[in-house]
Amino acid sequence: MLKLVGVSKIHQAGEIQTTALDRVDLEIEAGEYVAITGPSGCGKSTMLGILGLLDVPTHGEYWFEGQNVAGWSEAQLNKLRRGRIGFIFQSFNLIEELTVFENVELALEYNGTPARERRERVTAMLNKLGVGHRAGHRPSQLSGGQQQRVAIARALVSGPAVLLADEPTGNLDSAHGDEVMRLLRDINGEGTTVVMVTHSPDHAAQASRTLNLLDGRVMVDALQAA
Repeated sequence: MLKLVGVSKIHQAGEIQTTALDRVDLEIEAGEYVAITGPSGCGKSTMLGILGLLDVPTHGEYWFEGQNVAGWSEAQLNKLRRGRIGFIFQSFNLIEELTVFENVELALEYNGTPARERRERVTAMLNKLGVGHRAGHRPSQLSGGQQQRVAIARALVSGPAVLLADEPTGNLDSAHGDEVMRLLRDINGEGTTVVMVTHSPDHAAQASRTLNLLDGRVMVDALQAA
């Protein structure tokens, strides 16, 4: 489903070059739950950005659902990303001026979903994630755990094939973090491919497969024991 072939990402600042990813080969099958781990600066977020079509490799190929998208224009990547990939971030990235309902609905507005269908899908998703009673609230009126549930609802409401999570529990206490991890397992159990960046060994152990990065390379690629 997702395949990197000899992918490198080099950042240029004046005469200084920094290699974020170094000739990475990787294949992720549909339905997998993959955790990406490693020290700060090892390339985890860069890899997630490339997998999510938010960044492009300097060298190499990226095959997304059978298409080599390396070298595609931003407009082409936007069109492909829309509805196929959901994102969850550490900082939630909710819009304070919008209600919970409107934050989730925004994902469907970008897709041109009709208003009635938007209302039905948003209501169903908020109820599924246990925050339907907060639909009319602003993000600042919610706890951190509730905000992350809303962010997950926004990521899932379009029915993406792939869910990418960048430190999804980083701003949460342990109890709310455990709730989010349970949700990710449930989402994966329903068939969605999940790729998660995490610093937590305990959270990484809940995935079915772990990648450990160091200096832009995959040093360990291991399946978890069932």
